[in-house]
Amino acid sequence: MAPIATGICWGVVLAVWLVGAVYGARKAPGRRQGANTDVLWRVGAAIVVILLLRLGRHDLRRATDHSLWIELPGLVLLVASTVFTLWARFSLGRMWSATPNVLRAGHELRTDGPYAVTRHPIYTGLYGMLVGTVLLNGLGVALAFLVIGTVVLATRIPVEERLMSKTFPEEYARYRERVPRLVPGLNLLRRSH
Repeated sequence: MAPIATGICWGVVLAVWLVGAVYGARKAPGRRQGANTDVLWRVGAAIVVILLLRLGRHDLRRATDHSLWIELPGLVLLVASTVFTLWARFSLGRMWSATPNVLRAGHELRTDGPYAVTRHPIYTGLYGMLVGTVLLNGLGVALAFLVIGTVVLATRIPVEERLMSKTFPEEYARYRERVPRLVPGLNLLRRSH
């Protein structure tokens, strides 16, 4: 069941992304802000994936626990995060871009729906999907992708934050104060301390 659920969730997200990328490129051209580092990212990510797949395939499988008390929360997190990711993606509509430094024509700052929960709900959802995949499928290759996802998010989020701050200086500053960056509810913890 784990491989089927994982394949369905990631397959749906990938299909939506591909259709959205093709549609967005035709209907809403974007303008790049800052340096183009996409090629470097793709080559670097490919090298890291190959290395982690080789390491993860052998050593980490021994540490995998396929207990129901680990897999069931993983399945719930994977499905819930998939729904949250798709909700965020559809909320952006034509303003979505596959690269973090591209603004679409007529770009607006989205602060409602999933963007009222976290400033980067697509990344929150994708990271939740990665954690759910690890819990559902065990360590090994899934854990390697979690490491890669962490590195990608740690580098992409600041690029988007700078772009939004530059494009919507006052509005984004207010938005940053009231909505957490990645983890929902973190702003409530900050206020209580």
